[in-house]
Amino acid sequence: MTVDDLLAASGRGVSMTILDDGTDVVVKGGEPSAVAAEAAGLRWLAEPGAVRVPEVLGEAEGRMVSTRVPSGRADAAAAERFGRGLAAMHAAGAPAFGSPPPGGPVEAWIGDARMVNATGERWPAWYAEHRVLPYARRARDQGTFTADDVALVERACARFDAVAGPDEPPARLHGDLWSGNVLWSGGEGWVIDPAAHGGHRETDLAMLALFGAPQLDTIVAAYDEAAPLADGRRDRVGLHQLFPLLVHTVLFGGGYGARALTVCERLAT
Repeated sequence: MTVDDLLAASGRGVSMTILDDGTDVVVKGGEPSAVAAEAAGLRWLAEPGAVRVPEVLGEAEGRMVSTRVPSGRADAAAAERFGRGLAAMHAAGAPAFGSPPPGGPVEAWIGDARMVNATGERWPAWYAEHRVLPYARRARDQGTFTADDVALVERACARFDAVAGPDEPPARLHGDLWSGNVLWSGGEGWVIDPAAHGGHRETDLAMLALFGAPQLDTIVAAYDEAAPLADGRRDRVGLHQLFPLLVHTVLFGGGYGARALTVCERLAT
């Protein structure tokens, strides 16, 4: 079995196999724009050489083959390396907030939700317009949110300038850095399944905290030592978690919407 054989096959979903040369690989098949966005994101995040990323061995319309990351565990030393590497990856930067990876589509994805990589000059306004309000309104259209709920989100968005902290340049974000998208192998943290774009570096850190990444305190401490974070970061975690919470509201409903609205109530006052 070769990469070309796997790319020529059909089917959706994720599978694992071994190439003729003994390389363990992951094969993904799905929506072409989603596969293209993931492949471009993996290549972009790999460029700085700061965080371990699976290698994209081949890509075709709606198909991608990448190297497989062996399973392992997180320890303090690996977490420290990952925190420093994440800081360096972010520092590699992006042309603008919302910019897609080179060759990546503007109409991209985060998980199973569509995500538009439209650009903006200042993070608070861009974040409200392109990462928060579209999903709040989609939740309303699905019947998960009421008109009053969306009005609350809009009031919170009006406060983003006041609560976002000092301006920062666009960072090279993974974009969907919840704990399940960090694999631990060989004493390193590896990132997979990106929704990569130019954004605020605190967003990746907040997403690590959303579902409880292992060794989180060690990761953040190493990050902060390598690239000091602005004062008040802990107070801004909810602001940066609002986007993934709203994405989860659209995809899964349930308690995610209530958590998002609680964040908005705090931000709006």
